Amino acid sequence: MKAVTIISGVAGMTGSMAAVKLLERGDTVVGFDNFFAGSRNVIAHMLSAKNFHFFEYDITNAENMNSLFAFVESEYPVRSCRLSLINCAGVVHTRHFYHPDETFVTNVTAMREILERAINAGFCSFINCSTSEVYSMKSWQKGGVREDGPVVIATAEQSLRTSYAAGKLITEFFMRDAVERGRIKGCSVRFANVYSPEEAHDEHIIPHIIASLSRDKKVVLLENARATYRSFLHNSDSCDSVISLLDTPAALDGSVYNSGSNEEIAVVDLVTTIAGLMGMGLSGFSIEFDGRRSADPPRRLLNTDKIFEATGWAPQIPLIEGLSQCVQFYNERHK
Repeated sequence: MKAVTIISGVAGMTGSMAAVKLLERGDTVVGFDNFFAGSRNVIAHMLSAKNFHFFEYDITNAENMNSLFAFVESEYPVRSCRLSLINCAGVVHTRHFYHPDETFVTNVTAMREILERAINAGFCSFINCSTSEVYSMKSWQKGGVREDGPVVIATAEQSLRTSYAAGKLITEFFMRDAVERGRIKGCSVRFANVYSPEEAHDEHIIPHIIASLSRDKKVVLLENARATYRSFLHNSDSCDSVISLLDTPAALDGSVYNSGSNEEIAVVDLVTTIAGLMGMGLSGFSIEFDGRRSADPPRRLLNTDKIFEATGWAPQIPLIEGLSQCVQFYNERHK
């Protein structure tokens, strides 16, 4: 039976790489994006693929979604296809975390509506892309924070940033409820600090460091970063985790899976490592600290035993290799 996957946010980091991997193995992908945070460049090479269909649609636009599902029903009827949906659409860039209206409409209302559409159209599975931000102030423990542990979320009195996390947490309840009622198979995935060599936005820490070093030989970090540690997951590994779940029906039980790496590094050491890859000695660059971000935990380390036991997935790309790719891509883009 033909495998057809609909991907929202297909021009974003996770959506575009997931599409590439599915197309390479012969699946059909129907992707859509409104380019709010995505890039036309990352899907340009896919547009000529016979098994890829792209629509410049907005997940919050009902007419767009009517057209999308009408197309799928016409071209890929459920009786002859195995239909799945990976919901990557979301207001995920750090600069948008503090806007409750936008994050709620995209991450909560639109997710619930597209889940209902998928159920009504007879889709067999649904992957809900969530975030490790839901762990908020309790984002690590010995061995990594686990999916079944309680979360400690910062309130509105502390930071509006958590509105994004709270919205994503709500979607996990929608997902679990739909599965437990036998309406669809699916799960939620909490990603931690996903990065990509092709990432165009320099608001995220790795591209920010590379661009700053290249431009000024100086990196400005928040005051929090003096004692902040993070683990980073290569986008290729991130997408492999999603596909591993998609391919494992028993794992689509409505629960939550962490997707992350256990390679933890201090943010200050991250700057030094990247500077070394760029050929700078310890005296060839400087680090300055300015400003502070509220509700920013000092560590974020996820335990990934659950997804490994369910699917066998584990990250394959070491951080140093991924950082080398990021530096190389930046250099090639700025020749």
